[in-house]
Amino acid sequence: MSLPPVFAASALYDNLLQGALRQFFGRATFETEPIPSLSSDGRLAIEPTNDPSVLSIRWFGTRHVLHVPARRPFTAHEVRLARAIGSVLALRYRAIFDPKQMLERGDLFRGAIEDRYIGAFLDSTDTGAATVNRADLVATAIEVLRVAALSSYENRAISSGVLLLEGDSDPAHGIGEPPATVAYRYSQALTGIKSFYRLCDGLSTLFLVNGAGTVLDLIEVGRYTKPGRLDVPCPAPYTEHALATAGNRNICVVLSPAHEIKVFTNGVEVFSFRNARWHLLDVQAKYDMWEAAVGSTALAERLFQTAIDLADARQGALFVVLRDHEQSLPHLVAPGDQLDLVRAPARDIPTRMQLLHMLRGRTAVGLDPAILAGLAKTDGATVTDSSGRLLAVGAILLHGEPPEPHSNLAVEGARTTAAMAAARFGAVLKVSEDGLITFYDRQERIWDI
Repeated sequence: MSLPPVFAASALYDNLLQGALRQFFGRATFETEPIPSLSSDGRLAIEPTNDPSVLSIRWFGTRHVLHVPARRPFTAHEVRLARAIGSVLALRYRAIFDPKQMLERGDLFRGAIEDRYIGAFLDSTDTGAATVNRADLVATAIEVLRVAALSSYENRAISSGVLLLEGDSDPAHGIGEPPATVAYRYSQALTGIKSFYRLCDGLSTLFLVNGAGTVLDLIEVGRYTKPGRLDVPCPAPYTEHALATAGNRNICVVLSPAHEIKVFTNGVEVFSFRNARWHLLDVQAKYDMWEAAVGSTALAERLFQTAIDLADARQGALFVVLRDHEQSLPHLVAPGDQLDLVRAPARDIPTRMQLLHMLRGRTAVGLDPAILAGLAKTDGATVTDSSGRLLAVGAILLHGEPPEPHSNLAVEGARTTAAMAAARFGAVLKVSEDGLITFYDRQERIWDI
């Protein structure tokens, strides 16, 4: 016996909700429980709770309860994303039972539904309300860059990008709406024009698009940045992109040369699409946790900035900040890898450690950023004390008991294994070559970016 359409649709959309929550909130554990009233009008509610580590969502007679560790409760961005997911699904659900909405809002069903979640988040308020047209515009821009990511030009990977304005024109830069006879929308239709891929590179140049989706101009990103400093570190090649969205309602969407889609708003990179899925970065909340674990603002910022720059360049690294280096360093780094134990070679042949003698007594903050990044790319870990003083560079970390005195033997293992071993003694940032950054502390994985 088949279910009535309304119940079949309710079951389908409840499954879509569960799938979206599991995709974006993988760190949470889930519970579902039936509730007495069965609502079929598509209304979704996030119920208030007294516990910030609990998120309760009610829909279609079911309550979905998400739990995260109390050490890292749900952030404002995570709650906002949950509301955005709910708003998209509720709009779609109501539309399938309303022929008028189906005609007027057919774009709701175009493209990947995950892109709609991102659009709703970027144009939503704390109440979850969104300006429908602008949320759709964001999703359309993402769709264009998705197609571009599948293409190439003269055997080279394509990079591109767009800056979305809230208004219809840009009087501050003397850019108005184009004449109706030559106006065109930023849409997937543009990807069929070969020269479209050469007009902007997404790094220094972008398409400028107004709130109605009309292309206004090609711009250099630097023209839209204001003097100032970002509150949250951002990959160096995209600092201007973040600044172009600081203190305004601009949204920047970029396809990087590594074929990662990056989304910026309010001066922060908020979302990243890589490895075939969207990631809510929540950089502010995660950076605050890293800074608290390190205990030094300058050191935390320098290491974090270096890590995100290396991740953007798809280069691996491992940073370790020891809490008590005098006690823990012998357990983690072999004497032959410790900068403070550099000895003269037995023969007149330079050793690897002699190459690094100039780093003795130096700090990670005192080094030029390019030098620190270059050192971090060498095989092994960069180890500092809590003040930032370099203790080891390119060290293969020990996983077990400390070695015998004056031993140069270290047990080599995978970067993740090394990171977990080091997390017994301090805060660890692991940068993977696929662009993922992971923070470990006290042998626990705290977060991923």
